[in-house]
Amino acid sequence: MKHAVTWAIFIGLVALATATRADSTRVDDFVLLDHQGEAHQLFYRRDAAAIVLIVQGNGCQIVRSALPDYRALRDDYAEAGVEVLMINSNLQDTRESIAAEAAEWQIDIPILDDSTQDIGRALGLDRTAEVLVIDPRERKLVYRGALSDRVHYERQKNEAGEHYVRRVLDAMIAGETPAYRRVESPGCIINFVDRKGESISYTETIAPLLQEKCTACHVEGGIAPWAMSSYLMVQGFAPMMREVLRTRRMPPWHMDPEVGSWQHDAGLSDEQRATLIAWIEAGTPRGEGDDPLLAIPPLENKWTLGEPDLIVEIPAFEVPATGIVDYQFPSVPNPLGRDAWVVAATIIPGDAKAVHHVLMGSMDEAPAADESDNEEAVFENYIMGYAPGNESAFMPEGTGVFVPKDAYYTFQMHYTPYGKAAVDRTRVGLYFADEPPAQFFRQAVIVNPRLRIPPHAAAHEELASMLFYHDAAIHNLTPHAHYRGKSSTFELLYPDGSIELLLSAPNYDFNWQRTYTLAEPKAVPAGTRLVHRTIYDNSANNLGNPDPDAEVEWGLQSEEEMLYGSVSYVWTDEQAVSPIHDEVMSGASQFIGVIDQDLNGKASRKELPERMRKGIGWKWVFVDKNWDGSLDYEEMAALFRRRAGD
Repeated sequence: MKHAVTWAIFIGLVALATATRADSTRVDDFVLLDHQGEAHQLFYRRDAAAIVLIVQGNGCQIVRSALPDYRALRDDYAEAGVEVLMINSNLQDTRESIAAEAAEWQIDIPILDDSTQDIGRALGLDRTAEVLVIDPRERKLVYRGALSDRVHYERQKNEAGEHYVRRVLDAMIAGETPAYRRVESPGCIINFVDRKGESISYTETIAPLLQEKCTACHVEGGIAPWAMSSYLMVQGFAPMMREVLRTRRMPPWHMDPEVGSWQHDAGLSDEQRATLIAWIEAGTPRGEGDDPLLAIPPLENKWTLGEPDLIVEIPAFEVPATGIVDYQFPSVPNPLGRDAWVVAATIIPGDAKAVHHVLMGSMDEAPAADESDNEEAVFENYIMGYAPGNESAFMPEGTGVFVPKDAYYTFQMHYTPYGKAAVDRTRVGLYFADEPPAQFFRQAVIVNPRLRIPPHAAAHEELASMLFYHDAAIHNLTPHAHYRGKSSTFELLYPDGSIELLLSAPNYDFNWQRTYTLAEPKAVPAGTRLVHRTIYDNSANNLGNPDPDAEVEWGLQSEEEMLYGSVSYVWTDEQAVSPIHDEVMSGASQFIGVIDQDLNGKASRKELPERMRKGIGWKWVFVDKNWDGSLDYEEMAALFRRRAGD
């Protein structure tokens, strides 16, 4: 029996070793930003015939000499479904310097910036100019080595005698076994930093990092599916942590780290990401010292900002186990019996699994029944929006949201069934100013309800804009789309025509509806326009896409789409005692922002909706004051005032 057990163990070890060797060509998925700030997921193109990954490095003449060959390879195999990318894992290269190299050498292939060197290390890279051919269906490395024999260290031939990568691709496309698996490749040596994960202290480095960036959600009673309550829990989930770090699903912070500076930045720096991955890949060494995670108390539904001045109970709602729930628009009369200035708010969902998001504001009168179909009509004074990771809102010092004594608190509730019937009883905690603040804290939305996303479009762009008709200071921004949202930006178009990118979310995720608050308010002069763009992926490669065959239009439900960006700001010269906000001008700004797709600041007659054109008719001559065939913001506002007076 003893020999039988020993033999069984031996056979098991041989099988394990064989399986390990057989799987040595496996390639794990990852997400990296390229030199232009666009996110790329390696296995996004699951239907590709092959993925070709070329190792690039700034200043490497071998790479530069082969650039015509790389372009020709990409162009010749595009119709066959081969995707060509580059990756830069050089320690000394930055995204800025990579972009400069691409511009100087006219590199029009995306160069993925492996800023932490984690992907290059995992792929076993050691020299630039090496080419990796990957089968995305099997997620296997099929070939690695030289592109061809044309470019070498000491010489460069006019024509290649052997096209290694082309022969491999031809075989893959034909369903045959490639003639090559590995060929020595010339190139410049990549210097990988020797990261010794076993020397990283769990107690002094890893646990404090998790506390800073992760345990707000990964806590007992939190919104995450598991709690980082001890070293043992982290050790058990470590392989999953490595995967979500490499694919950038976690932490849920989707800002481009090279664009803007934000309060409460939940993202990981390159150093932090590299440290975590190195520690995990070293086997999660425990080391000496206490376990700081054991001291984290369970999260209770307490008010994190302190006891509120007013708690508003949103009417209970029964969420079914399955199906689609129409947006709900409950309202609650202001119970105070007096005016109030809201300076902070917290929303605690009754059932965090069922509540996808909550928008909250107020109206001076009870909302009419027919306003439940209009996402904006339920708010005259916006207060905050809740989504996981975005539970509280603070108004900037010296500002607030004014709520009259006879107003109604109004809500937009988005529920998502999760397999079990539930009753939601969401509560809102409001905090008021003791004295009226100096300024109104205002919010506007940039929307495009005319959006149309064609079937199977992998990168369809929609845009809209708004005008700041007074000097203003921008405090926060919120991009919002649904399942097909891929990336999103806000940019400032200044009166002199210059453009500044203010926010970029290259890897937008519908599951996380965050509001991003600038580290310092952004001052903008009157005449500046805020342009909001979103890229939509309506292709079958988008795993969250409900129906790639559909032409997608605007709608509240998640299977429909939105271009919806909110911005919170103050008018620089406005005082609470002397308002300068003009609702009609704001309406004209939003209206032109939808129609003005060429961003010339006007709505031409042909761009106007047909019903509006017919309504204006011969009166156009009186509306178009400067006779340029278009309506600018002032002319549109005058038209709105004229029609309101009719």
